[in-house]
Amino acid sequence: MFNLRTIGVAAGLAAPIVAFTFILSAIASWPVFSWTNNALSDLGVIEGVPSILFTIGLCGAGILAFIFAVLGLYSFLGKSRLGKVGSGFYAIATVALFCIGVFNENFTPPTHFVVSALFFVLMPFASFILTCAFYRGNQHRLAFFTLAVGLVAALPWILQFTVGYVPNVAIPETISAVTVALWIVVLSRKILKNGQ
Repeated sequence: MFNLRTIGVAAGLAAPIVAFTFILSAIASWPVFSWTNNALSDLGVIEGVPSILFTIGLCGAGILAFIFAVLGLYSFLGKSRLGKVGSGFYAIATVALFCIGVFNENFTPPTHFVVSALFFVLMPFASFILTCAFYRGNQHRLAFFTLAVGLVAALPWILQFTVGYVPNVAIPETISAVTVALWIVVLSRKILKNGQ
């Protein structure tokens, strides 16, 4: 049945598609991009096509992910207090994602760093809270999957700030983003399958 939760699920499935389509297109339009020596956010300040594509990708994905958080995730876990808290932190993270596109690297420091850090910190943090919500709701497989997502999303950053395995942050950004995108798709399908 078509309802608000269905809209949320559709937005969740669309968010990664929008994000990666536009970001990869931005990379393709700037041939000097380096996975080791650049941050993905560098694309947002290259005049012309790269910045336009990057900004559309992040802002569009942020809006869609927020809709998923409010209409899909929150309603799916709304009866659980932990679920509400985890969904709330996830929603704040999606706002931060939107803001990464709006407040690019040329914006007054340290605005871009703050919103970027909020996104990459809050996503794993929300995952850990949601892990507890799923576990307490006897959805153990979903809990362990969500825990794994949170760990994989956080690990590249822990390694980057401890051993500095790459000169810049495009690789840890991408690993975290792909991991979270996979989680969104799996959970969206789960909500859709359950008809909730």
